Amino acid sequence: MESEVLNETNSLEIEFSLMEKNNLWAATYLQIRQESMKNEHSSDEAKKSDNKLLNRYRDVYPYDHSRIILSKTEYSYINASYISVEEARRKYILTQGPLSNTIHHFWLMVWRENSKAIIMLNKLIEKNQSKCCQYWPVSTSKEAALELPEVELRVELLRENTFSHYILREIRLTSTSTDESRQIIQFHYTTWPDFGVPRSPLAFLKFLRDVRQSDAFGFQYGPPIVHCSAGIGRSGTFCLVDSCLILMKEKGIEKVNVKNVLLEMRNYRMGLIQTPEQLRFSYIAIIQGLKVDWDAKNNDGLPEDNASYLSNGADLQNNGAKASDSEDEPPPLPPPRSFIQKPLPVLPKDSPSDSEIEDESESGLSDIDNEETRLIEDSSSEEAVTRVTPDDTDLKSNEPVLAGVSDLRKRQHSDGVDKSKRISEKVQEMKKKQVEAEKWKKIKSLFMNMGSGIGFVAVFGAALAYFWYRRAA
Repeated sequence: MESEVLNETNSLEIEFSLMEKNNLWAATYLQIRQESMKNEHSSDEAKKSDNKLLNRYRDVYPYDHSRIILSKTEYSYINASYISVEEARRKYILTQGPLSNTIHHFWLMVWRENSKAIIMLNKLIEKNQSKCCQYWPVSTSKEAALELPEVELRVELLRENTFSHYILREIRLTSTSTDESRQIIQFHYTTWPDFGVPRSPLAFLKFLRDVRQSDAFGFQYGPPIVHCSAGIGRSGTFCLVDSCLILMKEKGIEKVNVKNVLLEMRNYRMGLIQTPEQLRFSYIAIIQGLKVDWDAKNNDGLPEDNASYLSNGADLQNNGAKASDSEDEPPPLPPPRSFIQKPLPVLPKDSPSDSEIEDESESGLSDIDNEETRLIEDSSSEEAVTRVTPDDTDLKSNEPVLAGVSDLRKRQHSDGVDKSKRISEKVQEMKKKQVEAEKWKKIKSLFMNMGSGIGFVAVFGAALAYFWYRRAA
């Protein structure tokens, strides 16, 4: 079966090439987003006043039907969701990066779910912003152990090994009420930027293989804990690639639709995979992952080069992906994943970029959609989008959506030009007023100096006249 799958890889490569050649990543991602919005899943528990401060972002919530319930006590809520891909026999727990006030919730979840591994895909600080609280001890000394009396747990760091793209930590989690201890493994991927993709699928696949070989998915354990900052972008990408590789190797590539797998996963947690670039990277990683010897204990089974899967030999960074360190700030009130409340128009190239206008963050169902729309617009060309696919029925089913995208972009481009013109006029007007204000300031200063001089002469003259008057008298 595996040899047949490898022979079929060309079908996935053809799909990738067509999307690459015709710049369909933004349109495909928009279609996935629109389809996932049709669900009616509620997030009532996450929006309760007692739980709002437990969310890192005010618009990234777990659905009620798939959220993790810790217990019936006051520590029952956590921003975390079960993700199940039954055909791949895969289960994950996706969660936000812990806040300082949710560390005990996080470790209680690890304990209650009997998870063997924690897969961390973000740095603690990115873009000079806190993306996750350090929820493990800073050193292996006994004095550094993390005591969590609220949930009767103690966390100890046993050892730490640093590799080229990730850090491996072994942690002991102990119940202080029963003295039972468990060994937890944390895989901390350190080179994956927010809203971006890893620099190389090769490094990512090595990381994924090491996670698999650690028995993180062992049936005797609960689901591994996967998190980034919001627990939707990088976390969703990791789970999609892992699940699709299993499905394609077991069922055959022709029987697995990557987009449908992502749509199914989005029924468990909102906004999984946040940008067209992350979707594109998922395809690249899956294509190369199908050629990996996942049982090998070294890197011999991994591909050495990913250039053949990139258009014109371009690297990931040149296709709009963010591949430099830059990815989900603790509240008082949890901030949204995006400050953008309405989709922004596509501005001309000489207009200021979004990053020059305002800071970038991340968003949930309503704001996630707006942020996704902005990212789609930023990464897309201003040409009309056309769909090229080997399946004519797929073409017909997508024409209305893609036509709407094309019209929307044309209107947005027109609006963007007008907006840019208005901004330019306002800037010129402000500069003109500033020049006039400077001129008036100089004139006013001159008159004040003159007034001071005249006043001095008048006082001196009066004093002199009074002196001569007294002398004459």
